[in-house]
Amino acid sequence: MIVVERPGLRTTVQDLGRFGYAHLGVPRSGAADSFSMRLANALVGNPFNHAVLETTLAGPALRFRADAVVAVTGAPAPIAVDGEPRGFGRSFAVAAGQLLEIGRAAAGLRSYAAVAGGVDVPPVLGSRSFDTLSNLGPPPLARDMALPIGAAGLATPGLSASDAIVASVLPARPVRIVRGPALECFSDEAWHALRTGAFSVSPRSDRVGVSLRGPSIEWRRDQKSMTIGMVPGAIQVPPDGNPVVLLADHAVTGGYPVVAVVISADLPLIAQARPGTSLRFAEVTTGEAAAAWADAEALYSRI
Repeated sequence: MIVVERPGLRTTVQDLGRFGYAHLGVPRSGAADSFSMRLANALVGNPFNHAVLETTLAGPALRFRADAVVAVTGAPAPIAVDGEPRGFGRSFAVAAGQLLEIGRAAAGLRSYAAVAGGVDVPPVLGSRSFDTLSNLGPPPLARDMALPIGAAGLATPGLSASDAIVASVLPARPVRIVRGPALECFSDEAWHALRTGAFSVSPRSDRVGVSLRGPSIEWRRDQKSMTIGMVPGAIQVPPDGNPVVLLADHAVTGGYPVVAVVISADLPLIAQARPGTSLRFAEVTTGEAAAAWADAEALYSRI
């Protein structure tokens, strides 16, 4: 059992989400940065879909009632056990009675804390994720909340991911995109502006979508967009011309035209972009997108 002494700015339980309910209007949800979430699980010997804690900018303080092995990945943040520093991107032991504290992220936005055995809250529609849009799943952490821990397998303190892997979630390069299904709704000038312009992340961003400010992406007024199914990474353009990149808690359908889609391998870059972060986009082919995903999976498999 873990007892929450400080919940952090907004800490939620997340796994890879709930699948198979989109036709009922239920979003998939799940970890915004699934690569970091799986990495944390790997470091403590969990199956990749065990539930973890997703922190937002400032992490929680957690009192452990049993011995455990923990790892924190994603946005780099200071970690301490009873005031003693612990390594980021590395598994470490926490003894019964000790206090684990995850501080403010030095870069990026979301950190992921995995405990051997997983956070064993009751699943809702097959997932332990909290969905901020539909309010499904366990609520965000609050003071004095008790979180059960599942049965742990083989977990070894001291396992480490390389600095390059840990830092790979931070947006130090252009975010790769493929052409969207509603490109005919936009002029050539708008498409050029998306691919060459500099954008910044607006404070009006959350797990539903990341709102961007930069060159206006204007619709062609002679075109109309149909309501279609949405996917994580879809770049919708509202009437104000400011694009929004959909994240894990997006609605299952949408009527704003989708000019492009962020490739799956680069979604962690969007999930980790805090307000004020500068972003640029680079077009790739669907074949290059598939190859990038295969490279990301190979990187994860080597851990």
